[in-house]
Amino acid sequence: MCGIAGIITPHSSLIQQQRLQQMADALRHRGPEHEGFWVNEEKTVGFAHRRLCILDLSPEANQPFHYLHYTLVFNGEIYNYIELKKELQQAGYTFTTSTDTEVIPAAYDYWSENCLQHFDGMFAFALYDAKQQTLFMARDRFGEKPLYYYPIYTQRGRFDQILFASEIKALLAAGANRHLNGTMMLNYIALGYVQNPIKKTETFYSNILLLPPGNCLSIIPSQGKIRLRKWYKPALSSMIIEESKAVERFAALFSASVQKRLRSDVAVGTSLSGGLDSSSIVAAIHQLKTSAPHWTNVAFTAVFNGFEKDETAYSKEVANTYNIQQYFTQPTAEDWIKNWQALMYYQDEPVQSSSVLIQYMVYQLAKEKNVTVLLDGQGADEILGGYKKYMHWYLQQLLLQRFALFIKEKRALRKNHFLQQWNWKNYIAAYYPHKTAERLQQQALQQINNHAAFNAEFVMHYQNKDTLIKPVVRQLEDILHYNTFTFGLEELLRYADRNSMAHSREVRLPFLQHELVEFVFALPANMKIKDGFTKWILRKSMDHFLPKNICWRKDKTGYEPPQQQWMHNKRIQEMIYESKKKLVAEKVLNEQVLSKAVKPKGAHDKDNFDFRYLSAATLMANG
Repeated sequence: MCGIAGIITPHSSLIQQQRLQQMADALRHRGPEHEGFWVNEEKTVGFAHRRLCILDLSPEANQPFHYLHYTLVFNGEIYNYIELKKELQQAGYTFTTSTDTEVIPAAYDYWSENCLQHFDGMFAFALYDAKQQTLFMARDRFGEKPLYYYPIYTQRGRFDQILFASEIKALLAAGANRHLNGTMMLNYIALGYVQNPIKKTETFYSNILLLPPGNCLSIIPSQGKIRLRKWYKPALSSMIIEESKAVERFAALFSASVQKRLRSDVAVGTSLSGGLDSSSIVAAIHQLKTSAPHWTNVAFTAVFNGFEKDETAYSKEVANTYNIQQYFTQPTAEDWIKNWQALMYYQDEPVQSSSVLIQYMVYQLAKEKNVTVLLDGQGADEILGGYKKYMHWYLQQLLLQRFALFIKEKRALRKNHFLQQWNWKNYIAAYYPHKTAERLQQQALQQINNHAAFNAEFVMHYQNKDTLIKPVVRQLEDILHYNTFTFGLEELLRYADRNSMAHSREVRLPFLQHELVEFVFALPANMKIKDGFTKWILRKSMDHFLPKNICWRKDKTGYEPPQQQWMHNKRIQEMIYESKKKLVAEKVLNEQVLSKAVKPKGAHDKDNFDFRYLSAATLMANG
């Protein structure tokens, strides 16, 4: 796990050691153990790297890494590096380290850009080819590892220079424009959006771009040419498979994913909330621990004593079942106050709720206990239909396709408390999906226009209906695919990456192994939601390993702290008031908002406006 940065330009005078150093310094937390720099002979490409040692702790694995006529800076892990090395050795390639880094240039030399299809991992990298004098940059399928870039173009459409880095703060340190994106800010405050689902390259900074997940860049520095393309295009296929065989196949893929994500030369632990996803990871590790020499048998848990959604009892039951040593962090309102500025500094962009702070403190605890790598459960809800909102789309699909099963599942979901409500709007959504998408887009626009706290000129200037386009959902797979690849999951992956790297920790996500994801998407909907239970195939595969009341839990808590309670804290209310003043001064909000009392809201409430004011104003102050 690392931090990468660089400068690409046709003009040698722009490759300056000072700028590379500034970017590296901004990424020190991502790699505290080594710093490296490299500039090519033509002075058209300069790389900076900060290393966190995970695989092959020797200096030979430091970066920038040189192999044949390639130079590489890489952030992430290629989990199948052992298998790829064997395949490449048979093709005549030799290796001098035991790191996964060395696999990337060899694979690129052998397969060219198609090497990406062979990687099982999380990655963002830049690879310079000295023979062709070209640069290739790529990001993993789901967006686990970040990569931002800041292009400055000439009038003829070619770039004058490009800065790139793992985090926005490194680009700002090297002189990138700090002008904020007003449309992104508007949509965030009114709707809670932290992504643009239509223009995936957009960030909260107007001129700083995000390389979208599953995309790559091909660059010719001397000519100022750049080409963006999507390299990962998951197919929406379907399969007919027996239930028992599907469960068996899912279990095998999940176990293999966990096993590869245990590969490490430093201590490995896990987060454990007590929910199904993190508990399943612990259960899978227990079956594999003899093949994981650096597994510490340690888990980290957030505790909220007295809060109705505290899951400590569940997490302790799992820990006791598998004899896990469990460490606890107990976040409070005072921790929110203490850590807020640091959290926002590391995140670079706004966050949805104080749930992000809880994750930050869990990884902080892991650092205190000297556990460098943690396995976590992000992605399971999106691919397996874990959120309660998915019940509506599943029932709408059954209504049109299998009416008898629709009646049965609706009753079962209500019995298990997964179905919150079902009314005439759901029938309309089922029969008129295009009209429903249009109506939801119009509702989002109305929410912006009806947000009384906004400065009218701010809304008029930055409102953009095209950023609010909603997906047409005909069946469950449509919304799962949308949340996994277009809007939803990427936000959570950003939180996890920044929170873990803030403490120089690496987080690995077994549910996001691409073969596992593609298999799940090919399954019929009733293997994800069945008999009134979400994530049915995961529950079925874990039935013999997890305690029954964990495996078949009927409540879905989510990673939720007592935010509503915390927002009664006097200092937090003062922070929110100061944030409102900042947003009024910046002409984002109108002055009337200053007379409104803080409305404490839960972390998952849709109208969590006061929290968003705090987050938006902090970004403006930092920017």
